[in-house]
Amino acid sequence: MSALVRPPVRRWPLWLMPLLAAALIAADQWLKGWALTNLTYLAPPQPVIPWLLDWQLTFNTGAAWSLFSDSALPLAIGRMLVGIALLVYLVLRPPGRALAVVLTMIASGAIGNAIDGFTQGKVTDMIHMPLLSSITNALNAGDFPIFNLADIYVVLGTLALLALSLLDERHEKRAQAGAAPSHPQN
Repeated sequence: MSALVRPPVRRWPLWLMPLLAAALIAADQWLKGWALTNLTYLAPPQPVIPWLLDWQLTFNTGAAWSLFSDSALPLAIGRMLVGIALLVYLVLRPPGRALAVVLTMIASGAIGNAIDGFTQGKVTDMIHMPLLSSITNALNAGDFPIFNLADIYVVLGTLALLALSLLDERHEKRAQAGAAPSHPQN
């Protein structure tokens, strides 16, 4: 019976994920600054790509769909703790490349929105997708929330984390099936 051998995990240099996090956070903060300077709160949406992308400035003192409204400071503390914990984990126990990027995205999104909570007492949102609102309205769920880059990092990172988990589970099952001893048919 042969032992199950996995290829070595390829890792990024330790400095790369904090650098990526800094770049993602900077992009999020830059876009929020741009929105605060160039958009007007409660103004009609400004179409960028018809039916796909509008700019519309709004603020959120809670989380998505206004969950936990008026909880900006506790949410900012929680987000910052999660973001820092993920970055510390990445440095102390570097995972494989894909997982490192995914966790960096989630950490960056958490920290980006935490910065808003600490500095403004609310999160700045400006990205509106009319097509998503059409879908949620058709489902009687109201308009799809207006969001920001940090939200995109968290959502895409979480979906990618789920996909990686499912792929890893599938790989494990295949590896176990391949490592199981075969029994001759009688």
